[in-house]
Amino acid sequence: MPHIPQTFQELTVGQLSARSGAAVSALHFYESKGLISSRRTSGNQRRYARDALRRVAFVRAAQRVGIPLATIREALAELPEERTPNREDWARLSRAWRSELDDRIKQLGRLRDHLTDCIGCGCLSLEACVLSNPDDAFGDRMSGSRLMPERGAKRS
Repeated sequence: MPHIPQTFQELTVGQLSARSGAAVSALHFYESKGLISSRRTSGNQRRYARDALRRVAFVRAAQRVGIPLATIREALAELPEERTPNREDWARLSRAWRSELDDRIKQLGRLRDHLTDCIGCGCLSLEACVLSNPDDAFGDRMSGSRLMPERGAKRS
């Protein structure tokens, strides 16, 4: 890992990568999405403020729990003067994301519990498919992945 002097206030992309554990390509991607920012030297090299380390850690932690990058960007934009997120920020934002995560956990539980029902189906047109149509209002009347007119039914 590259040594960074304590008095040095800016990091190269390689130093930020080594310290954060994020690939250089990921850092470039984060920057393109407005999650972190850099300044350019006269030689057009990126330089990151040291607080980029905490921003990258924040982004990666949020990603690990399944928060989309657009939502993370919105959260970072709420911080005053684009400051580095702290413990209180994380607590506030994680509370806001809790219902989204609970919904995702519910969907994953449904997937886990019913995944074996899909073996050989291919089109997910089982009579009661909780994966392709979890809130199926017509499942008790008919099967299929699409609601098709019943044969012989009069059209109005």
